[in-house]
Amino acid sequence: MLKLNPILSEKIWGYEQWIASTHPDGRQKDFFEALGKEYPLLVKVIQANDTLSVQVHPDDEQARLLENDPRGKTECWYVLHAEPGAKLVFGLNREYSTLELKKAIDEKSLESCLNSVEVYAGDFIFIPSGTVHAIGGGLRLLEVQQSSNITYRLYDWGRPRELHVEKGLKVIKNRGLQNPVKFSGSFDCEYFTLEEVSVNGNYEYFVPQAKDNEPYNWQLLFALDGSGKAESSASSESENEAGGTSVSYNFAKEDIFAVAPGEKVKISGNYRLMKIICKKQA
Repeated sequence: MLKLNPILSEKIWGYEQWIASTHPDGRQKDFFEALGKEYPLLVKVIQANDTLSVQVHPDDEQARLLENDPRGKTECWYVLHAEPGAKLVFGLNREYSTLELKKAIDEKSLESCLNSVEVYAGDFIFIPSGTVHAIGGGLRLLEVQQSSNITYRLYDWGRPRELHVEKGLKVIKNRGLQNPVKFSGSFDCEYFTLEEVSVNGNYEYFVPQAKDNEPYNWQLLFALDGSGKAESSASSESENEAGGTSVSYNFAKEDIFAVAPGEKVKISGNYRLMKIICKKQA
């Protein structure tokens, strides 16, 4: 088990903490060395003091065609904190053709096409690749995504930053998206599974021993709130594997742990955890 240290990235709208990452643009050395390869997911905490750009991400096939990158970017957000009235952009407010969207961008009227929704702490938003989106100011989010840093900006509220309109329009998918909802306790998609656990006392968590030594077999534990102590012990099969030794850590809100296959973790305290389980990917 590893307690991961965040990588801070300052932005004009606030900052990001890359809290579980082996991506070349923000690699946690200890995590990468323990896995030996790239981890397929990237987990962030995003502090938005101002509104982010309106953007969209490609799917896996589009990422290969447009960027020669094996992964697109499907992601999700769990709202950790929201100021009163905080909003985000989640998709478009109706079906638009590519020509209609290009005209709106050129005329700086894209805002009229966006689906803007108010959100609250505990809300959950799934952002499949191809979804137009933007995070509003006054929000702090947990973001779980594919390990990709491909972002196409469509509109940036008048800020003089580079836009990627041609590529962005190619990857937009108009979908009938549901509005944000309170997190139900679990979520599953083709790339990852999330599960929330609330504990007052002791909790034991075991990551199954894997047949192959691939990074996706590791699992992540993120402290949504509270504090406690986490102690791990390795199974006999994993004693000699990276991350397989017995360790103990105190933790607090927003700490995150990477747990190796074959490890049993005993956690004591009063806290809520988000379990993040990566799925096998091509």
